[in-house]
Amino acid sequence: MRSAGGYRNKSLAKTIDWSLVFCWFILILIGWANIYASVHASEPSSIFDFASRSGKQFVWMATALGIAVIILFVIPPRIYESAALPIYAFVIFLLIAVIFLGIEVKGSRSWFAFGPVRFQPAEISKISTSLMLATVMSQLGYRISRWKDFIITALVILVPMLIIVGQSETGSALVYVGFIFMLYREGLSGWLIFMVGMAILLFILTLTVSPFAAVLVLAGVSSLCICLYSGRFKWWLIICVPLIVLFTFLPDIMEAVVTAGQSADPALAEETVEEVSWISKIKPLYILIGLMVIAAPFVAFQAFRERNMFTHLAIISTLAGILLVFSVDFLFNDVLQDHQRKRIEVLLGMKEDPSGVGYNVNQSMIAIGSGGLTGKGYLNGTQTTYGFVPEQSTDFIFCTIGEEWGFIGCAAVILLYVFLMWRIIKDAERSREAFTRIYGYCVACCIFMHLFINIGMTIGLMPVIGIPLPFISYGGSSLWGFTALLFIFIALDRNERKYF
Repeated sequence: MRSAGGYRNKSLAKTIDWSLVFCWFILILIGWANIYASVHASEPSSIFDFASRSGKQFVWMATALGIAVIILFVIPPRIYESAALPIYAFVIFLLIAVIFLGIEVKGSRSWFAFGPVRFQPAEISKISTSLMLATVMSQLGYRISRWKDFIITALVILVPMLIIVGQSETGSALVYVGFIFMLYREGLSGWLIFMVGMAILLFILTLTVSPFAAVLVLAGVSSLCICLYSGRFKWWLIICVPLIVLFTFLPDIMEAVVTAGQSADPALAEETVEEVSWISKIKPLYILIGLMVIAAPFVAFQAFRERNMFTHLAIISTLAGILLVFSVDFLFNDVLQDHQRKRIEVLLGMKEDPSGVGYNVNQSMIAIGSGGLTGKGYLNGTQTTYGFVPEQSTDFIFCTIGEEWGFIGCAAVILLYVFLMWRIIKDAERSREAFTRIYGYCVACCIFMHLFINIGMTIGLMPVIGIPLPFISYGGSSLWGFTALLFIFIALDRNERKYF
């Protein structure tokens, strides 16, 4: 049978990407089995006992299946593009409302409670943001390289992200950084990804070394980028490198001068100290920033003469980097919660761990390491059975897999995720509609960020910020949110497969 447009309307079996559906189903089954493994000792009951976490997860799985069926066969796929703005606005309203009307869980006010059922709007905000991004960026004439379009796109991402930060849900907000990979696919310069990496480096350097070291690295990298792009690398070697070396040792030189003056001949000590005291009042950081600010207008003027927009962007980014360095103290002490600060300090080696804030990670790494190659066997993990790892059915579910299934089990689960993301990207690239392609990349980015952060924190490579493992961690909001996120893409892809 052919449609009105002359295209063949394919059968159901040929329009759905069953590999995505199968991968989703296997992952939720793995999650269900490991949730039971993580609670069976503390909640001795059947896996189907609805009073236990495994039983409740089974209910979430059944309802998630219903959500998947409704999305695939009931809701018209075309509605998502037209309804993206109302959905986005409604979710923004929920994100704001939960700050005032929600309940506080572990220092975060991001949950609505309806009797025994809890709902976290941040989980569905990934869906609404992805749909809104796909709608905005698929408009005719859109170009991400144009400032107006870029600012609108950035606001779509930043508004929910900043509201979630206001809920003290730093982990959920961090997921939004992953959208940068989708933006790169749609034409964003790779320099922005580089600048995000630089921002992270500056943040770490400011915390662990000093603001002076961070600004010195910023000055070196910025000057190198400008000179390379404008073809003046030799000027960087002649002028910038000596200045960088000088400023590297400037604090030690100034300290040595002051120390020498203070230890001079006692008869001349007072006069000598007065002569060198002004040196101790000058901060090398302010000298460096002053030189950078003075040089900026001259560099900008030269770039304007040559119509070099990259240099203008580099100057703006450098000034933004300086602002970030001076904002680190506020971000670290006023935005992050106390337990998050302690975990970051332990992770970066800034402090020892006398209060046990790294206990979860230590026990998680012990559990994963003890699993060896093939694991201890299902329900035989000692760390899991005796409850050594807190939050093991939610944020630390991966260590249950590591202990009981070993390296092979961990590799198999990671490969399932890799296959899922690869298949999403492949289907997105094949799509004839920009809306479907952009949304597909958003889905892959969200799954990747959750996977990267969650597994990273269970093996000690990331701070513990509380973020679920997609489809596997315990929780209805997470499972429903990721199921809807994935199956909306499957529905959009199916709509194209019907005719192409």
